[in-house]
Amino acid sequence: MTIRARGRSFLALILSPEAPLKEWLAGLDEHMRRAAGFFNRQPVILDLSLLDEHTEGLADFQQELRQRHVHLIGIEGGDRHWEALQSWEWPIELQGGRPSGPVKLPDNEEDKQDSGSTAATLREPLIINRAVRSGQSIQNPDGDVIVLGAVSSGAEIIAGGSVHVYGPLRGRAIAGVDGHPHARIYTAKMEAELLAIDGFYMVAEEMPEESIGQAAQVYLEDERLKVVPLQAGTIRA
Repeated sequence: MTIRARGRSFLALILSPEAPLKEWLAGLDEHMRRAAGFFNRQPVILDLSLLDEHTEGLADFQQELRQRHVHLIGIEGGDRHWEALQSWEWPIELQGGRPSGPVKLPDNEEDKQDSGSTAATLREPLIINRAVRSGQSIQNPDGDVIVLGAVSSGAEIIAGGSVHVYGPLRGRAIAGVDGHPHARIYTAKMEAELLAIDGFYMVAEEMPEESIGQAAQVYLEDERLKVVPLQAGTIRA
């Protein structure tokens, strides 16, 4: 009998809660209210490195996350021997993985020359020759994603590089997930539910009206997303 094995990689979000946990949970609730379904089907790793064993509310914190339908696949940065964590259920320990997100700023010219190695090198783009339907998730953490069609409401595109949608973008587009703040999002018709680049996000209610229904691009500037219409190629309903 032949034993067949295949690899499959998943993109996980890392949550790093801070004390006081009550205020952090309130901020999470506001985030989830503004971006409904943001954590749906998303695997999450909980990083406890900013907390300690005496953090108020830590014992009940895992249950609080479950009530918010946050799906934990891993816990790191804490000590399972802490008294407050004795009632927690610990997922199977994960090994490996490639960290992303904020990196240390270089202190000198030599560091600047080496700083490019802290971010993953982007590879070949993933090209989707069809529309992406509601409920589908297209992921390419190692490069761009190019969709030659529409992205329906309830669908999501996740890319380590930029996202290109040559049709209406009605779902969620998440770019630069592996520490690439210069990634961009392009679409022939902006109607997105959520946009995000390098961890900074914007929901539909926050998008400028002049960009809605137009060909647009999105980029990160001073830790804020900018949505601007493209000068050419505007598509009208």
